[in-house]
Amino acid sequence: MQLPMHVRQFSDMCVSTFHIGRRRGKDERGEPICPPVFRTLPVGYDGRASSIVLSGTPVRRPYGLWLAEPDDSEPTFGAEPRQDYELELAIWLGGEGNQLGEPVPVSKAHQAIFGYGLLNDWSARGIQMWENMLGPFLGKSIATTVSPWIVTAEALAPFRAPAFDRPAGDPPPPPHLTNEDDQAAGGLDLKLEAFLETQSMTERGDAPFSICQTNFREMYWTPAQMLAHHSSNGCALSAGDLLGSGTCSGPPIEAAACLLERTMFGPLTLPGGEERRWLDDGDTVILRGKAEREGFVSIGFGEARGQVLPALPYPS
Repeated sequence: MQLPMHVRQFSDMCVSTFHIGRRRGKDERGEPICPPVFRTLPVGYDGRASSIVLSGTPVRRPYGLWLAEPDDSEPTFGAEPRQDYELELAIWLGGEGNQLGEPVPVSKAHQAIFGYGLLNDWSARGIQMWENMLGPFLGKSIATTVSPWIVTAEALAPFRAPAFDRPAGDPPPPPHLTNEDDQAAGGLDLKLEAFLETQSMTERGDAPFSICQTNFREMYWTPAQMLAHHSSNGCALSAGDLLGSGTCSGPPIEAAACLLERTMFGPLTLPGGEERRWLDDGDTVILRGKAEREGFVSIGFGEARGQVLPALPYPS
């Protein structure tokens, strides 16, 4: 298999209130606490296209600066101690795109989405937390794993869903991100799951262990809103551009789509008694997805798989 497209540009969004708010607690309404900007636009950053790799490609543990303890004042340089994964949806763009300076309205944004796949935006949390003044950089450019299959937008028409039902008290979407059709059926009912397989599990012949079961319909913003926002300042988008949805966490802790969230109340206990707060060398993360609805043929997304390899000796 090969990459399904030559990746021209990569942008990673963040569209789950549960991912952003789980570690911040809940407000008086019982809703996740998020920065005010999050409920007014789909937050994103420009990622590293050269780091996009196909499912099955190993991921090397990176070096960087990180704090050994939260209250340390000076960082340590070394192999990342807090390697993580993120379960996301890949949104592949197609068509001629828009000209620089010409926004794509949300009413037409769906026309630029060719299809969808699975995406693991590997995250070096120690590096990410220390460098996070302007946003993600070395903590996110290690590797981004995508599945080899693109499920076309047309194929997913039966699995459309209403946009996320905003809680009472949340601001409405801004006018440039509001469209009646998109609100009615701009979401996607997709079951997403992440599995972990350690080296010991492989040696024993144990099946991969499910560490996350979530659904994309829990995302606060629709794919069309993501694309419309991305182009709202006139940014040119075109075929070969890839958007990551951001971590697809749902409300319960079992739907936490990264270890940063999943282990906030304690380590994961795996078959055989192993525990994990972060990924160890030799661990394999497997992402899978499926669209299911009564009366329609189910559609699988294949898988996005990657194994963490030890850091190489740092060159002198």
